[in-house]
This record gives sequence, C-alpha cells and structure tokens, in this order.
Amino acid sequence: MKKLQTIGRCVCLSAALICIGSQPPLQAKVTLPAFFTDNMVIQQNTTITLFGKAKANKKVNIETSWNHQHYETSADREGNWNVTVPTPKAGGPYRITLSDGQKTVLDNVMAGEVWFCSGQSNMEMPVAGWGKIKNYEQEIAAADYPDIRLFQIKKRTSAAPLDAYQVESTMNGWKECSPSTVPEFSSLAYLYARELNSKLNIPIGVIDCTWGGTPAEAWTSSEALKHVMGYQERIGKLEALGFNRDRIMEEYNRIYDSWKSELNKADRGLSNGKEHWVDNDVDDSGWQQMELPGYWESKGLPGFDGIVWFRKHIEIPSDWAGKELQLNPGTIDDEDIVFWNGTQIASGAGYNVQRHYTVPGRLVKAGKNVLTIKVRDNGGEGGIAGNAEDMNIRMGKKGMLPLAGNWKYNIGCSLSELPPAPANPESPTSLSSLFNGMVHPCLAFPVKGVIWYQGCNNVGRAEEYESLFQTLITDWRKQFHHPDMPFYFVQLANYLERKPVQADSPWAALREAQSKALHLAHTGMVSNIDIGEANDIHPKNKQEVARRLAAISLADTYGQKVPALAPVYDSYTVDKDGKVNISFTIPAIGEKLMQNKDVKGFIIAGPDHVFYPAKAYTEDDRVVVYSHDVKVPVAVRYGWADNPECTLYTPSGLPVAPFRTDNW
Repeated sequence: MKKLQTIGRCVCLSAALICIGSQPPLQAKVTLPAFFTDNMVIQQNTTITLFGKAKANKKVNIETSWNHQHYETSADREGNWNVTVPTPKAGGPYRITLSDGQKTVLDNVMAGEVWFCSGQSNMEMPVAGWGKIKNYEQEIAAADYPDIRLFQIKKRTSAAPLDAYQVESTMNGWKECSPSTVPEFSSLAYLYARELNSKLNIPIGVIDCTWGGTPAEAWTSSEALKHVMGYQERIGKLEALGFNRDRIMEEYNRIYDSWKSELNKADRGLSNGKEHWVDNDVDDSGWQQMELPGYWESKGLPGFDGIVWFRKHIEIPSDWAGKELQLNPGTIDDEDIVFWNGTQIASGAGYNVQRHYTVPGRLVKAGKNVLTIKVRDNGGEGGIAGNAEDMNIRMGKKGMLPLAGNWKYNIGCSLSELPPAPANPESPTSLSSLFNGMVHPCLAFPVKGVIWYQGCNNVGRAEEYESLFQTLITDWRKQFHHPDMPFYFVQLANYLERKPVQADSPWAALREAQSKALHLAHTGMVSNIDIGEANDIHPKNKQEVARRLAAISLADTYGQKVPALAPVYDSYTVDKDGKVNISFTIPAIGEKLMQNKDVKGFIIAGPDHVFYPAKAYTEDDRVVVYSHDVKVPVAVRYGWADNPECTLYTPSGLPVAPFRTDNW
C-alpha cells in the first residue's frame, strides 16, 4: 500500500475520445462520455445532464422512457450539446434514445442510488485478483445481483484536470453484477452495494475510482491544496507553469535527468555508466545472502530505500539450451532491470505487479546461467516479494525451475546518499494528479455520496493529514456541486507487530487525524481497529467493513433505525482512589456499550508521561480504568498503537474507536 509509480516513469496522457462501444465518426452519430452506457444506474429523484458531441450545429433529440418525454437541443460550433432531464424514483429498466439523424440507444438503465467509491488499495482490493478477500470463491459464485451495477474507472494521472471524455472504464462501461464481472472489481464497493441493495431493495450503482499506494493530496484539487499549509509552494510552481502539461513535464525532465546522473554515479553496480555486476564471471563471493521472496526491510535491510542488485546461479537442463524461456521473478517493488548472462532482457515497474518476462533462446545455455535483477525502491517496502510459487522459470509446458530460496545481493546505493528525487508531476503520488485524471472527469455524473478508504500512505504525517483530509471532503462536495454530500470513511485497521504499550504510534496518530473529520456534517467513520492483520496491510474481511459502512449509510442517509455507531469518548474524571472514569457520548444512530469486566486496549500515564498497560471494565455507560503502577493518573489512551488489542464493543459488535484524553 505504497506508491506505484517510479520516479522517472511518465504516465501516458493520450486524450482519446471514449465513446459507447465502437462508434462511427463524429459526423455520423452522437458520442457520449464513458459513463453514459447501457446498464448504468442514474441517481433517482434528481436531475441529470446528458451531454456529448455531434456534428456542429446539428439538432440532437433525446427521449427518456421513464417519463416518455422528448427533448431537443442543438450542438454548438464545436459540436457540444447538453440537456438536463429529471430522473425518476428507483426502478427500471429504462431506455434513453439519442439521435442526430442516427440513433444511439442506452438500454437497461436503472434509477437508484449511486455511490462513488474511492481511496487507495484497501478500497481498490478486488474480490479475487491480487486481493482474494475472505471466502472469495464463494463470494464470486454468489455474486448474481442484476440490480447492482459496477463502473470501474481506469487509472490515469494528469497535471491538469481532464474532461468527461477522457475518463476510461476498464470494464467498457457499466456492467450488471455477476460472477463474471465482480472478480476484479473493488470488493468493498461491491459488498457495500450488496448491503444497500438488500436493505433498500432498489438498484445500486457503485463507481470504483481507486489507486493503491496513493496519498490524500493526489486526490485533492490544486485549487483546494493552495489553501493547505505545506502545499502552497509546490502548487504555486505548477500554477506558474500554467498547469500546462508540456511545460510541466519539460521542467521535470530537466531536473530529473540531473538527479538520475547523480544516482548513476553513486550506484556501485555501475562503472562509467556500464553495469559491471551482471557478468557471469563477477566475483560475488563477498555478497550477502537473502531468502526470497520477501521485502528486504524484514530480511536485513530495515528502512532501506535505494538500489539492490540480486544474483542467482541457475542450472539449465541440456534440452533447454537455445530455447526461449518464460521468466517469472515474482512481484518486484518498485523498479527492476533484468539481465540474463550479462545481457539486459527486460525491465518493469509497479509495486504490486507480478513480472512475466521472456529469456531469448540465444542467451540460454546448458549448465550454469546467471540471472541478475537490479531493484530500485523509492520508498516504503522494497525488494522481490509475493508468493514463492509465483517465482519460477518455465520452458513451455515441459518443465519448471523454482526461483524462490537463497539469492546473493549487494547494495548499489542508498537514496539517503543523494538529495531527494524530484517528484514526477504525473505520478499517482503527486499533488492533484488523481483528482485531475480520475475524479474531475466524473464530476458531471450525479452521485448520492462517497465512501472512502485511504490513509496508509499518509502515515507519519498525521498533523498534516488532519487539515488535508477535511479539505479533501469539503473540496469534493464543492466539485460535485453537492454541499451536504454524505462522505463515509474507514479508519485505518490494526497492523504490524502487537506491542503492549506504544505511545508514539504513527498509525494511532493518523487514525486520530482521520477522526477529526467527523466535525464536518454528514460524515461517518467506520472503526476498523479489530479486524486488521498484523502481517497483511490488506485485511481479508472486507465483508464486515462493508456491513459497518452500510449501517452508517442506512441510518444517516436513509433514516433506517439500525445501530450504526459506537459511543464516542467525551470526558473523564479521576476518583480519590486513582481510578479514571471515562464518559462517552452515544451518537443519535449509535448504541450503548456492551458490558465487559475485562476490557483490553487501555494504557495510562501519570505526571511523568510514562504509559503503562491498564486494567479496565465497563460500568453502565462508563469505563473505569486504573493501574497499580500509576498513582496519580493524568492521561488515558485506548487503542493507541499500531496493532492494539481492543475489546470495547457495543452489543451489535461495533468497536469503539481509538481515543486519548491527552494532547501530548
């Protein structure tokens, strides 16, 4: 759950016009943005502006079957036309017919509730694919819900806002939810839609607009970032270049080429710009060993970002000599250059992308061959990861050689030896790049609200995130022209090694920063503190996350009387015997505490600011906290660790979110 893009990788920004299916030339038929397709869900009981392109000054006729109305408009000199129509209450299927002399028909259109589902990898995590949620095979087999419609936006970045014609759908438009369409779709978006559909009994449309490993600032408009501390200078530089892609990229390439030259000078695997650690006769007896797959942070290189060279000697059977081989080195984080017997054969990028390369037959010899992989990691985890069974070499269907196991490695250079690399303005981690490329093109499509799961890539910057996240929410409401748009989000799950006391936890600090957004109206937060996994940043139980998200929506947006929120910390008092009484506020859509004589998750500190594990128990609507190690308690924290054990629940199983009584 980290950045996907390498520093020097430019994202293609071809602005191809995306139409419905395979369209004739513009002069012959109206064309539409990618989100106006068969099977779409339109937001009920509102208005929607249908728009597109036609021949200049051409009349365009529109008919909607839900009200049997006919609308007529004319394209302007550039061929643009639009018409605003009222949408019906939930139901369907309906048909929209458009014509400028030739018909374009949108069939199987439903009216219902549309939710925009966005964030990084825990929102992106597909039902199957790289995600494989809990019981994914059964979930796929049972995913037959024709009243749930799925729309997935293709990943795209941009230094300037793109228009509606430049959004792409990797699923070629809206699709009915089925076992064939759901496997690569956002599991949380699908499961959320399923919960709403079952409780509301109306069509639900979900838009999957996600990108793993991305920070909140990439999803926020430059207009909004200008007002957030820490971003004004960088946005000012883009603004000075007129947000012109050519000018921005020209300036970036100039700076990057200079930095890359310094990187190559520092890389000990290069000599005069030539790789000298790739030849078969290189003496690698002094290299260290690492068992792969696995991130190198846990295998002897903690906190390392930079270049590591890996080498492995491979015995090739005689009957494979001269034959083309398939090389599957696993998942490499972030960038790789691959050499076979000293010759470069491939390169790749993407932290969660499995590599599949070809070794030319002319390079394959019987006996000892040398595979060298140069890996560059730009931040976060790095190395050759994934699953052992995915690391192999194959020769057709006749044989396979495993690659998992011991490899030799040597450090080329650490990025700490260099000045910070210039940020690619079109990487998915750059300011506003995802808002411009993926959100902005969709603003014309009416939605009911947003569900959001993001934050891992902002861990370590909690103070900044507090303002940034609230700015993002306010910004999106303005951009969607929906000032009271519901915005429900997921707090980061428990993760990493469990420690009894961790008062300096950066994950806890980020969770607190997320919770501050609850000051904004029509927001809601799912606490996820109890269903994370210590060794997996992508917890598999997305079903429960969806249930909790949907409960907030059903109660807050749709007025159903369902328990949706746990009590929220309010205040505390200290008894004369040193016990701390924690009081809570019960939200209007919440429920009381479940009684528990042994609540886990509390720590307590005295005037010395040293925290100790605490005993705790519920007493009606309060929690009593104490420790024999703290005679004069002045601060209590709950769930304040990367991976705390928390057992404070409501009767329906909603966890109380982490909190603290201090502001140290």
